Amino acid sequence: MKIQIINGPNLNLLGKREPEKYGTVSFEEYLNKLRIRYPSMQIDYFQSNIEGEIISMIHATGFSCDGIILNAGGYTHTSVSIADAVATVKVPVIEVHITNIAAREEFRHDSLVGRYCRGSIIGLGLDGYRLAVEAFIEISLKSKTTE
Repeated sequence: MKIQIINGPNLNLLGKREPEKYGTVSFEEYLNKLRIRYPSMQIDYFQSNIEGEIISMIHATGFSCDGIILNAGGYTHTSVSIADAVATVKVPVIEVHITNIAAREEFRHDSLVGRYCRGSIIGLGLDGYRLAVEAFIEISLKSKTTE
């Protein structure tokens, strides 16, 4: 199984940025643990602070991998274009947010991308990515039993 993780703006600063909200572990450290936990899975990672690059990665992988885990960061609440990209691809997308966006500033309460995702995991820290991987394992198992 091949999963593509796509992180948006400012998530390159995990471990440094607002540790009281986002923790002290970098995403690369967490990703290494995730890959060790799921050695039979190919987990690819991409991060960009640029909206168009995120859209291009969704397009590039959204027809060839088994699923996308997307944390669009602040673009979650503003980018119709990222939402359109998610709506266009054939693979399931799971939205992940490290913090509980519903408990933050009001402008963060609405997710433009979430309505096109298979599901959302919000507010469980970096563990949300692991839970998304587990969800893709379950989705894969269910699709094999219905074939």
